[in-house]
Amino acid sequence: MDKIDGYEIQKTILFETGYGFALGCVPGMPEKSAVWNFTQTACGRDYYHKSCHASRDGAQEDFRRRERDYRMLYGRREKTGHSAAVFYRYYSTQRPVDIATYPQPEGNSPVMIVNYNEDRRRPVAGGRLYAWGEILYPHPLTKEQMEDYELKPAPDP
Repeated sequence: MDKIDGYEIQKTILFETGYGFALGCVPGMPEKSAVWNFTQTACGRDYYHKSCHASRDGAQEDFRRRERDYRMLYGRREKTGHSAAVFYRYYSTQRPVDIATYPQPEGNSPVMIVNYNEDRRRPVAGGRLYAWGEILYPHPLTKEQMEDYELKPAPDP
């Protein structure tokens, strides 16, 4: 069972995009709960967007809301076994993802865009990179597209 900031992760959901949510509690203090977003990478899970709650019920409701909103927004399924789709993850290491800061090649539109909404870059990919956000594509980008927009591919396992 994962531990983050003194919280034990009790429940997670992972979508086919490698994006998910986690619910955790402080051991022995179930009323002290939190919910995170996370990205599953070859290096493990990168947790961010933590929200603390004064009750487990509040945290569970937050977890359900995030899951429901994600399904409605992106229409993605929960990852099960090896039936998940393959996506290509790129990190925006120089700026938050915004209009005109990422390539939109014909036939390869982004599947998902995530800004970490922090005041600085955060470590990703097991601490190997620092990024403002990430973008998922159904097909790989060319080297030129990555260089033009200063994107870094997620490291191989």
